[in-house]
Amino acid sequence: QVQLVESGGGLVQAGGSLRLSCAASISIFSANVMGWYRQAPGKQRELVAVMSNVGSTNYADSVKGRFTIFRDSAKKTVYLQMNSLKPEDTAVYYCKFNVFPRDYWGQGTQVTVTS
Repeated sequence: QVQLVESGGGLVQAGGSLRLSCAASISIFSANVMGWYRQAPGKQRELVAVMSNVGSTNYADSVKGRFTIFRDSAKKTVYLQMNSLKPEDTAVYYCKFNVFPRDYWGQGTQVTVTS
């Protein structure tokens, strides 16, 4: 069983920064893909950033140049550094690991950006 615990969310003014953490109960190299997703009220969950087990990354167009996904294998943690935050970034952010043959999700962490 894979457990993922997110932290780092909070309330921040527009233009500010937050760093989200996703601590895993397994080696991050056990995952094929690790990623961050978000869901705003009344909207579908959407991809924010993903990283493969070899380190390649992909970002949603809306966050390119502002958000960075990175990992610390020793800490079994994946991070999402969020800079230049905008009110439209407000959402619950979820961490997801794909460990064949299924996906595992964290419980989510709230990010609220005020104007």
